[in-house]
Amino acid sequence: MPVNVENGRSFAAVVNDLKMELKEFISTRLAMLRSEMKDKTDDWKRAAPMLVGGIVLLGTAWLLLTAAIVAAIYVAFEGNPWAAFLALIVTCVGYAVFGGVCAMAAMKIIQDTGVAPKRTMRVLKDDQIWISNEARAQL
Repeated sequence: MPVNVENGRSFAAVVNDLKMELKEFISTRLAMLRSEMKDKTDDWKRAAPMLVGGIVLLGTAWLLLTAAIVAAIYVAFEGNPWAAFLALIVTCVGYAVFGGVCAMAAMKIIQDTGVAPKRTMRVLKDDQIWISNEARAQL
């Protein structure tokens, strides 16, 4: 097997080293991706109860109106022919606002977390720049 005079290594040894470094490079990047995706799913799991709570409260705003609140508001509008309607609307809006706040808090967590593995993408972009610079330096 021909041996390089400058470093004393054969072509096969250099290719083998390159293959091992590529395997290590890929396994490191996959581990990084797995770790980042685990962090993201943990954040989603943390936001899920708030999202469910927000959805339940918004559903309650449309489907169930608390009779005691409706009755209290109805008394405030007593004598008005629209008293029952106004009591129902005020109660519904109150539930909708509270449910909306809960849902928006959960959505903010999900949006801040995002879906794409940002850290892994940044490292791969840096690797691409490094490889490009190394290739230019070799030419």
